[in-house]
Amino acid sequence: MPNRLANSTSPYLLQHADNPINWWPWCPEAFAEARERNVPVLLSVGYAACHWCHVMAHESFEDAETAAQVNAEFVAIKVDREERPDIDAVYMAATQAMTGSGGWPMTCFLTPAGEPFQCGTYYPPAPRQGVPGFRQLLAAVTRAWHEDGERVRGAAGQIAARLAESAATSLPPTVVDPDALDAAVATLATEFDPTDGGFGVAPKFPPSMTLEFLLRHHERTGSARALEMAALTCERMARGGMYDQLGGGFARYSVDAAWVVPHFEKMLYDNALLLRVYTHLARRPAGAIQDAPAEPYRAGQAAVLAHRVAEETATFLLRDLRTEQGGFAAALDADTDGVEGLTYAWTPEQLRDVLGDLDGEWAAELLTVTPAGTFEHGSSTLHLLTDPDPGDLQRWQRARADLLAARSTRPQPARDDKVVTAWNGMVIAALAEAGAALGRPDWVDAAAGAATLVLTLHRVDGRLRRSSRGGVVGAAGGVLEDYSCLADGLLTLHQVTGAAQWLDSALELLDAALEHFADPQQPGGYFDTADDAEELLHRPRDLTDGATPSGASALAGALLTASVLAEPGRAGRYGEASEAAVAAVGVLAGKHPRFAGNWLSVAEAAARGPLQVAVVGAAAGEGSEQRESLLGCARRLAPGGSVIVAGEPDAPGVPLLADRPVVGGAAAAYVCRGFVCDRPVTSEDELADALR
Repeated sequence: MPNRLANSTSPYLLQHADNPINWWPWCPEAFAEARERNVPVLLSVGYAACHWCHVMAHESFEDAETAAQVNAEFVAIKVDREERPDIDAVYMAATQAMTGSGGWPMTCFLTPAGEPFQCGTYYPPAPRQGVPGFRQLLAAVTRAWHEDGERVRGAAGQIAARLAESAATSLPPTVVDPDALDAAVATLATEFDPTDGGFGVAPKFPPSMTLEFLLRHHERTGSARALEMAALTCERMARGGMYDQLGGGFARYSVDAAWVVPHFEKMLYDNALLLRVYTHLARRPAGAIQDAPAEPYRAGQAAVLAHRVAEETATFLLRDLRTEQGGFAAALDADTDGVEGLTYAWTPEQLRDVLGDLDGEWAAELLTVTPAGTFEHGSSTLHLLTDPDPGDLQRWQRARADLLAARSTRPQPARDDKVVTAWNGMVIAALAEAGAALGRPDWVDAAAGAATLVLTLHRVDGRLRRSSRGGVVGAAGGVLEDYSCLADGLLTLHQVTGAAQWLDSALELLDAALEHFADPQQPGGYFDTADDAEELLHRPRDLTDGATPSGASALAGALLTASVLAEPGRAGRYGEASEAAVAAVGVLAGKHPRFAGNWLSVAEAAARGPLQVAVVGAAAGEGSEQRESLLGCARRLAPGGSVIVAGEPDAPGVPLLADRPVVGGAAAAYVCRGFVCDRPVTSEDELADALR
């Protein structure tokens, strides 16, 4: 019989709806039952695409004896971390404080007041490698609760108090000026892997925001080292097994340092962020990329590769993650039928079965599919370490299509089809920016469709909800990243389309974020939850840029963009708020740039003013071709973080075009940096010079 999770909008919770455990969703009634029964709460937090979440579910949560033990001695609560990132943040802080690390599944034991006293991650069904078995742990917690309950509750209260105190700590404000940006690049260089790209050791995650910072820094300063780190990392990731060489799109991370074997889940946010990075790299002049990195780059190779990867990643997003309603689903699972890599790995024999002996052997060599295998059980992930020779390009395109078609007949990973507001904001920005830069208006249309869906469905009484599924909005309120990332996506869509509606909605979201998430005690500080959100143990705030931008850094970026797009009466407020937010994390950006990539990207854009390009001219008829020519030039050459808008002079609802007439009857481009503007130009050559 299904438990209380059966009516959830979360695919992760629905995966557990038929467990024999009497799961509760997170709700006051669950804690009330724990108080009434005088039992602790078992809190299990995970997400639908999580491999070890599935493993623990199969081993323990589906086991009748384990379920009987849980039901008798605990109130069990299941939480989707993607649907409730606020709950996840609070108890992940506790887990990391108690164990020194964290991850999912997260397993916490709480008092009926929600205070944690025992935390961990995955527990096997029986003791293994020093980790207690799950039932063994359940018994120990039960024994401690009944035999030493006063001490347990006292310790939990102390832990909760320390966590709240830590969460309230702020950093001293520090300006992130050009010297600090130079120092950040120098620090990153000490952690850079010169062979395989990326930073640190295995496992390696795609450092999308750090790469964006490095590209922007190169554009501002000409730093060859910054470009080398960005271009080499992009190339190595795209040629390794972490990138889907057949279907496009990136897996969550690589378990090794050389990007060979991925953790196979595909997340919407990773692919949105990486689409923007590869689009940015694809726009770099070929000579700049050739001159900066050493071997193995040929002239323009990095830009050509980046263009291809951007095309394929956008195709993956539209083909595999777009929902019927026009939004974008959260993820594809790591597992297929409980087996990692079942859909994606190949043997030489399987390649020959699909392509024939001759082409199969050729493809095996091209894709590094060996008899010994690079993955498990003699199978290999696919790598494209070098491009096919020009004469073999059509052969590769046929082989790729045939292999993808054959792969589609295999069992496929499940899709977590909830639509998360923040992540859809990221993909709206990515598709709009990539569509404009690479000449794909269909991508811009897809971005507009997603924006329409989220604004229509997720905005309830003027406030955002976190997610929806199947056209039904969830109950969880939006957190700071939802307001920030959606506003950023809408601002990008406004720049690409010129439509005032996107700007209006973005500014409404920014105003709501400033009103409900700002810390009144710390200038430039923000909480991740609203001032009227559900009260948890403490009000979480995470300043670090991890897998996604922190809500505060995304807000700082959107505010900076809005500061030159909004009418003057509001623009100054946005600019001041962005500057204060960046200064509030200056210490973090200086000491740990790997975990402040988006903050540093915002600071780079601010160091340029940010740069603004307003192109004015008729939309149709005489002069329209010149306007499009100037706009195309701006989109090719303007550095990352620039603000670009085109339209007719004094177009209603577009303040950046106000008081900027055509010149001598011809379309013109106005280039400004901060509050200083160049003279208007009317030719591509003049505009290119101004942008350089």
